[in-house]
Amino acid sequence: MAKHYNIPLFFPETACPFRCVYCNQQEISGRVGVPEDHEILHTINRHLRSFPNNEREVEIAFFGGSFTGLPAERQKHYLALVSGFVASGAVSGIRLSTRPDFISPDVLDLLCAYPVKTIELGAQSLDDEVLRKSGRGHTSSQVARASALILERRLRLGLQMMTGLPGDTPKKSLATAQKIIELGAHETRIYPCVVIRNTVLERLNHKGIYHPQSLDDAVDLTSRLYLKFREAGVKVLRIGLHPSEDLNGSAFVAGPYHPSFNELVMSRIWHDLFLEEFASRSGNLLELRVPPHQLNHAVGYGASNKKMLLHQFKRVRFRANSAQNDFTFSYSIVP
Repeated sequence: MAKHYNIPLFFPETACPFRCVYCNQQEISGRVGVPEDHEILHTINRHLRSFPNNEREVEIAFFGGSFTGLPAERQKHYLALVSGFVASGAVSGIRLSTRPDFISPDVLDLLCAYPVKTIELGAQSLDDEVLRKSGRGHTSSQVARASALILERRLRLGLQMMTGLPGDTPKKSLATAQKIIELGAHETRIYPCVVIRNTVLERLNHKGIYHPQSLDDAVDLTSRLYLKFREAGVKVLRIGLHPSEDLNGSAFVAGPYHPSFNELVMSRIWHDLFLEEFASRSGNLLELRVPPHQLNHAVGYGASNKKMLLHQFKRVRFRANSAQNDFTFSYSIVP
């Protein structure tokens, strides 16, 4: 199977008339302005040189802003600028992120004149109270309408979600995931909401009006969401914010940010599997056989799962076994 790569081109807060309570794209992306044409071309070429030449699928991705909120001529300019890479076969298509209320038949007519393959919508939640309290400026029905229009054009649909927003609960987040599945999304991203410097959410947090998720609660909920999407065949592209120098430094204020958040979530899934299987068992040696690509996750972040099992078994040994897949495992116990 070909490995998928995105070449990210960040347009922070471009064309967005709203300021969500959690948003400060400049702090998150590390960019202040829109890249110049020569920067865009340099970024694409640099990434292409870094990717392996065999078995790869590459998309050029306009991220960070509301691409379809740009004036039509600017959209055409950027799409034309990068379309040559698709024509040459260097990349397979163009991906872009935008707001659900910035999708219409006319917008899609423009996009489909170029090799746009995937559209990701920042849905964040499909609960209208959460959307209102978060200052999103759109409704859940607008997400549903935009999703239907995108799928009618046979484009790939991504619906991003956030957990822990103002007014959100685990039950509401799980309901949002279910609606994302029902809307026909091919893929999603799961971001726990964190408090970033110079945002409305920072002020609400300082006043005690908003309380972010704990890291443990966010990991637990995200593990449940991940498994729900996986069971439904919705590809989870990313879990947690991408680590950056700013987020690891002064930009981060509070909430469930961790540079290895994905690893924490995968470790939690294995933790729960092992807990269910071995809660009342013990022995001298436990040998576990797990999928090779899951070996580190099964051992656990900081060997957390191995340490847990060592409370019940004198020795615990993990083996990579290609006969296992996904989250399956086999084992033997020496009494």
